[in-house]
Amino acid sequence: MRDLAALEAVLFVTEAPVPLGELAEVLELPRLQVEELLSKLGQELAERESGLVLREVAGGWRLYSHPEAYPFLERFSTSATARKLSPAALETLSVIAYRQPVARTQITEIRGVDSDSAVRTLERLGLVEEKERLSIPGNPAVYVTTDLFLEKMGLNTLAGLPPLADHIPPSDTVEALEETLRPGNT
Repeated sequence: MRDLAALEAVLFVTEAPVPLGELAEVLELPRLQVEELLSKLGQELAERESGLVLREVAGGWRLYSHPEAYPFLERFSTSATARKLSPAALETLSVIAYRQPVARTQITEIRGVDSDSAVRTLERLGLVEEKERLSIPGNPAVYVTTDLFLEKMGLNTLAGLPPLADHIPPSDTVEALEETLRPGNT
């Protein structure tokens, strides 16, 4: 089997980004040659307009779906065979990603509803983890995102998260919405 095909097969089956050193070891090739193969694979995927792209994320390499495939993946995500997070879990994951390290009580306060079940789900899926326990009464746990979260988001670091300001409406819009929710304005 060609080295390039072997590299592609390894990257296809991996569930986590594979570090360059591990790829070199598995393929029994020098690191420099593996770097060249990674570059060639990335170019070949782009040239044939593949539905996959090669990315270096979270300290390793992995294949991801091409950004232009998003509409198709979005439709697929609503199918019975696709597994997705609940809106509560997505909200909770967002709070943890942007506010970490954060305690469950803080998450609940931000969301305005109990978040224990969502946190447990995210822990079970390996997207968040307990970082430590605070030295205050009750010793609450604080949570952070994991490398798996970075991998699934296609990020090298949390700095790659989009700025929250891009998703917050202007203050006049918020004021108008709040005005409609005040008692006597219904």
